[in-house]
Amino acid sequence: MKFTFTLLFISLLPLTVFSQAEKAMDSSEIKNEMPTDEAEVLKVVVHLFDGMRAGDSSMVSSCFYEQVDMFTSYTNKKGEAVFVKDDVQKFINAVGTPHEEVWDEKIWDTEIRVDGNLAQVWTKYGFYLDEKFSHCGVDAIHLTKTKDGWKIFHLSDTRQREGCEIK
Repeated sequence: MKFTFTLLFISLLPLTVFSQAEKAMDSSEIKNEMPTDEAEVLKVVVHLFDGMRAGDSSMVSSCFYEQVDMFTSYTNKKGEAVFVKDDVQKFINAVGTPHEEVWDEKIWDTEIRVDGNLAQVWTKYGFYLDEKFSHCGVDAIHLTKTKDGWKIFHLSDTRQREGCEIK
């Protein structure tokens, strides 16, 4: 398994395309000069976060493949590393359940890599409840190209409340 992952990782390196945003972005800021596949991948990720801001579970759900793995990695108050599997349906339901605050995930320093029907997005983020900072980290997102366009099949994130360099 480790060998297969390493081989896959090495095979994707020569076909790497990077896209970096200078500041947090939303759907209006996707660059036209970006290669088509990279732009389409980024649109899905930005659409996900636009859906979170809107509290629109249908919008968020449309970004996901039929089978999705979600994980979160963080350090607890005891200083222990924690890795938790999340439930995508609970996440979608939570987005669509009315809540007082706007859930605003701002992203920057975004890298996009595409090889055929597989894409990877690595991006720093800051999460806010309305204008109040909650946490930051990195989102690692994998997408596959389907007949309906790019869909997220894996999303992992790190979370921290301190030491964040927010843009």
